[in-house]
Amino acid sequence: MNQKERLDYLIEAFKEDSAEYKNLKVPVDTDGKKRILRSLMNIRMPRKMNTEVLKIQNEYLREAINENGIVNISDIDKVEDSISIWQGDITRLEVDAIVNAANSQMLGCFIPMHMCIDNQIHTYAGVQLREECSHKMKELRKKYGSYYEQPTAIPMITNAYNLPAKNVIHIVGPIVRNRLTAELEQELADCYTNVLNMCLENNLKSVAFCCISTGVFRFPNKRAAEIAVKTVKEWSLEHTEAMERIIFNVFKEEDKKYYEEILR
Repeated sequence: MNQKERLDYLIEAFKEDSAEYKNLKVPVDTDGKKRILRSLMNIRMPRKMNTEVLKIQNEYLREAINENGIVNISDIDKVEDSISIWQGDITRLEVDAIVNAANSQMLGCFIPMHMCIDNQIHTYAGVQLREECSHKMKELRKKYGSYYEQPTAIPMITNAYNLPAKNVIHIVGPIVRNRLTAELEQELADCYTNVLNMCLENNLKSVAFCCISTGVFRFPNKRAAEIAVKTVKEWSLEHTEAMERIIFNVFKEEDKKYYEEILR
């Protein structure tokens, strides 16, 4: 089965899986079909999927990621000690863990084709990622109560499935609702510290951080970069041999500029 055949197969399988969209009209062009498939994956609630469908989904996603181009640590220059800045799509990085800016429900983004990092990671990992996150949240609700939501700065680790990375570390960053406070700044610092501690506990040697809490969580980009760099440097001084590479993954030119100014 080639990639075009996989795409057609998966669209029909995901349509059949969804009672609401069984009769959805599918575009004839490839880009339109890709948007439909991603949208059907984005809106799907966490539950088991037919093993044959999962097999084809995995083949399709891995080929799509290969087409996008996998980026290895050796392809990324260091700017200071074990620290790097890399601009691009975090789902391309072949590292021990990538960091996902999650929400407190920990199930990914359900908005079709949304361009947030949560949506991007869940899309290219495959529907198994949402199912694993759901399972972990159900277990936590058994322990803490049915209304449990993941607290700010407490990381959760999962498999990365079809991504080049080995793991995804999901973390809820602080939300700036009115004004930036010292408490919110500390919560952001805790996000970086706790992710690195999780890497240490799981013997992960490389991690790529997204820009936690910027964007819709409204943390000022420059201040977020300052806190990220300061926290990572302080942690690294206390754990000198722990990490082989810590990557600040940026997508926007604005964030790249801030990190380069701070680190160079």
